[in-house]
Amino acid sequence: MYGLFRPRVLGAWKVPATGPVIFAVNHSHNIDGPMVMGVAPRPTHFLIKKEAFVGPLDPFLTGIGQLKVDRATADRTAITQALGVLENGGVLGIFPEGTRGEGDFASLRAGLAYFAVRSGAPIVPIAVLGSTDRRGRLIKALPPLRSQVDVVFGDPFDAGDGSGRRTRRALDEATERIQKQLTGHLENARRLTGRQATLE
Repeated sequence: MYGLFRPRVLGAWKVPATGPVIFAVNHSHNIDGPMVMGVAPRPTHFLIKKEAFVGPLDPFLTGIGQLKVDRATADRTAITQALGVLENGGVLGIFPEGTRGEGDFASLRAGLAYFAVRSGAPIVPIAVLGSTDRRGRLIKALPPLRSQVDVVFGDPFDAGDGSGRRTRRALDEATERIQKQLTGHLENARRLTGRQATLE
């Protein structure tokens, strides 16, 4: 990532040095996950849609510890593997919007709340900004080479209410808490980096 682009990393020191952590990353470009993997202070295991595991990417992604998930079903294997990462004190990376979009955390899926409440792991919000500003000349699917991409790590927070409840209501409440925190972090990250939302 540092060879191809110019990442500007802010707040990486906020990531807990040990113990289970969940990275919640906004998702507006294919490069967002690899960028976080490349600059994060700890190795990260992302839940990645199974469609990405094609050809030579399959053994590569599996080899670096990424987790294949079937988004069309409740993928028990992926869920078990993701919980295993957290139980072993690792870092689980999730795109809580479930798919690439505006990258503004507007529509969260319940998966993030489930993993956070079930494991008790703190969530570190991460905003990746600048990956969609312009398209590259050589490779249209990537930002221009040597362009600046900002990765802003936020303060860790707990999604649960401390009761340990895993009911539907507890997960809904956790999702609301998460959305508020992630949206606030994104606004703060835009202020810090001087990048305003494209919608404004």
